[in-house]
This record gives sequence, structure tokens and C-alpha cells, in this order.
Amino acid sequence: MFAQRMMWIAWPAFLVAGLFEILVFALVDPADLQWFGHPLAVSRQGVYTLAFFVFWALTMVSSGLTTLLSMSPFEVNRCPVPEGQRPQDCARDGEGCC
Repeated sequence: MFAQRMMWIAWPAFLVAGLFEILVFALVDPADLQWFGHPLAVSRQGVYTLAFFVFWALTMVSSGLTTLLSMSPFEVNRCPVPEGQRPQDCARDGEGCC
């Protein structure tokens, strides 16, 4: 289930990062970018690459928060330890985690 959720997060974020890349660099020339008044010491291809990974990371955070907020209370509160292997002093026998 974890791998499936990661794909729910990573794949749409990858697609949106690609769209952001196209939209931003259709309007902005990487050679004109400056950092604190100084031109960037990175090639155009380097700017494209760094920007893509920044866009991807930001959209993965957004997708991750959406996935987290869409979880039901049962998914959040369920105990990952099987019922027969839980400690005897488990506070929530059968319903939640110890």
C-alpha cells in the first residue's frame, strides 16, 4: 500500500512539474536570472534541471498533504501490530495501536 501511495504522490507531481517547467520557461529566459544582483553561474540546462526538481518537490509536498488529509480515521488509528502479537498492556485492544 505504501508503494501505491507513493506513486499517487510522485507521478501526478512529476506531470505537473513538467507543465510548470514549460509554462515558466516559456516566459523566463534562464540567462536573465540573477541571484542577489549577480548572474547565475549555472548553465541554461542546469537552471532547467534545478527548476524541474524544485517544481517536482513542491508538487510532491502538495500531493502528499492531499493524500494524508484523505486518510480515514480508521487508517490513521489502526495498529500495525497483529492482534495476537500485541503487548498485554495495550491500551486499545482490538481497535487501535498500543
